[in-house]
Amino acid sequence: MERSHVSITQIPADFGRWGDVLALITRAFAFMDGIIDPPSSAHLLTVDALRAKALRETGFLALDGDTIVGCVFALEGADGFYVGKLAVAPGRQGQGIGRRLVQAAEDLARSRGKAAIELETRIELIANHAAFVRLGFHETERTAHDGYDRPTSITMRKTIS
Repeated sequence: MERSHVSITQIPADFGRWGDVLALITRAFAFMDGIIDPPSSAHLLTVDALRAKALRETGFLALDGDTIVGCVFALEGADGFYVGKLAVAPGRQGQGIGRRLVQAAEDLARSRGKAAIELETRIELIANHAAFVRLGFHETERTAHDGYDRPTSITMRKTIS
């Protein structure tokens, strides 16, 4: 389908389709199983955890009609927003949906007078690094999860005007 049929919308306060969002994230992150170490925090998500996340963060959905084909969450910080759980349905990747979700987070940051958006990606996910560079992000640091003596994540930042 053409991406023009996809709309980006902020998750409303009375949203009730958390099971659909959880299923989307689970499908979109499944390719990481057996590739990244430690395993993705997506495995720890529940409907209740997503509902609670939406109370602390601003969420956006990509909708094709009534079908949820993407999501992202943005947590406000002192000088920017941390962007997480960016997910696009596997059959819809490469159609610009992720770019539009990142743009929604960037627009939110700009509207709140923030200087940047930031995200983390795993060391092993080379294709994701390249995709984020194409979206204007650059690496700022490498960090290790608790219990690891090697970097496991890359922090990437995009300065906005």
